Amino acid sequence: MSEQVLLEIRGAIATLTLNRPSAMNALGLEMGQAFYARTQELQKADGVRVVVVTGAGEHFMAGGDIKEFHGMLAESPEARSRAFGRLIGELINPAVEILRGLPAPVVGKIRGACAGFGFSLMAGCDMVLAADNAYFTTGYSLLGTTADGGGTYFLPRLVGARKAAELTLLAERLDAPQALALGLVNRVVPAAELDAACEALAIRLAAGPSIAYANAKRLLNRSLGATLADQLAAEAASFAGCSASNDFAEGVIAFVEKRKPAFRGR
Repeated sequence: MSEQVLLEIRGAIATLTLNRPSAMNALGLEMGQAFYARTQELQKADGVRVVVVTGAGEHFMAGGDIKEFHGMLAESPEARSRAFGRLIGELINPAVEILRGLPAPVVGKIRGACAGFGFSLMAGCDMVLAADNAYFTTGYSLLGTTADGGGTYFLPRLVGARKAAELTLLAERLDAPQALALGLVNRVVPAAELDAACEALAIRLAAGPSIAYANAKRLLNRSLGATLADQLAAEAASFAGCSASNDFAEGVIAFVEKRKPAFRGR
């Protein structure tokens, strides 16, 4: 199994690490294969209550591996089209769907470059913490192509259609404060504090009500494509289901007793 993407599970916290630091974690075929394989492992893992997605070294992901792409120019246009179709359609897309469909919250931990597929991957996380040295660009139009990894799905939902068009077409670089102002990230912290801040958030989420979190993710993911009536019905069903859980009972009792709840995820 390729080491270009690592999966580490410690207790209830899983960490998915893009692991090509010498290439700014750029995406090529081997990383795409490893990314899909690791997400499949993650999907089958028991007891995971939060997932952190990050990059090894000084960057999250600089986008596609341009050197690898350059080597593919010797192939025919048809062969290139087939190769990228397989990379995206058979590896990247199902991996993104797995991550988005996980019941556990997914937290992006971003430092340095976040571009191309890295940008799309970041946008698909449930929450994002960024170092103050992080910078962001969609990047695709600079290569004469369009987004992959759900970029055109997530981005309008985060920043609105007009701003999404600007970021996609112009591919201008954003710094961390600009990304925060647009709602692309939740928090910006000094680079030296990113690991500690992300660990604290992961621990907090891992201690939360996992059934409620899973239902909340599902409700949020479907909300923009649902009618009000359908969303109200889904909310009612979710609340009723949560109310039958031990976590709900613990939350109510803890509130009455004026203490922090100890959720068990049941």
